[in-house]
Amino acid sequence: MPELPEVETMRRGVLAVIGARIRDVQRTRCARRPISIAPLMPAFRRRTRGRQIVDVGRVGKRVILQLCSEDRIVIEPRMTGLVLLAEPPTAEHLRLRFLLDGQASELLFWDRRGLGCVWLMSPAEFQQRLGEHKLGPDALQITAAEMSARLSSSRRPIKVALLDQRAVAGIGNLYASEILHLAGISPQLACNALRPKHWRQLQQATLEVLQLAVLHEGSTLSDGTYRNALNQAGSYQNHHRVYDRAGQLCQRCGQREILRIVQAQRSTFYCPKCQK
Repeated sequence: MPELPEVETMRRGVLAVIGARIRDVQRTRCARRPISIAPLMPAFRRRTRGRQIVDVGRVGKRVILQLCSEDRIVIEPRMTGLVLLAEPPTAEHLRLRFLLDGQASELLFWDRRGLGCVWLMSPAEFQQRLGEHKLGPDALQITAAEMSARLSSSRRPIKVALLDQRAVAGIGNLYASEILHLAGISPQLACNALRPKHWRQLQQATLEVLQLAVLHEGSTLSDGTYRNALNQAGSYQNHHRVYDRAGQLCQRCGQREILRIVQAQRSTFYCPKCQK
């Protein structure tokens, strides 16, 4: 589930590791489905032990630890992964422990379902796998003109297109519904049917929704899985306009109930009056 606001919250929450040196990396014992780690642990440890963390960044839905060697540790939470400084929600789903010499003594990666990934990449590997030719502009930085240039020729419904990380990096299923509602655009409208004013509305709504979600440290849904770096819940779920509100009155018009449809095998929520 973690999308841009949740991953950006994780990034901000672990900034204390900047300047710390990695003493060791431990793959903890876990009877659950194993996460993907590359390279294999002996090489991973050899290339990271003794290295200083010089920056903590984000690319799309990934947290990036940049090392003094110029290698990067890329942490992709996927569905249920968390990057933590505090004790994890459960011990049995802890996957990786970075032991540190610095202000923070350890950094943890926890993943309930085991779909997350941790990769150690050289600068060349990072560029090859996560460079501009692989991912679109970050959703917090993309302009209306860039959004239009990347999507306006597509015949896909705009909701489906917003999930394409090659076009716009960071937007997932939850926030796509929220953004389109604020923009007043139907999720079923084809990209090539949007006018210039729609792209401006869409870009403005993207910034407003994502920035507010980051301010509230993301959305912790009913399963309670997502937590910030201190193992605390986010609060943006209390501000959702349409997501998971099917059958409830639209907060904007107060006249029509929120509908749920399925697009590209994902749930979409919208108001049929506000998003004609």
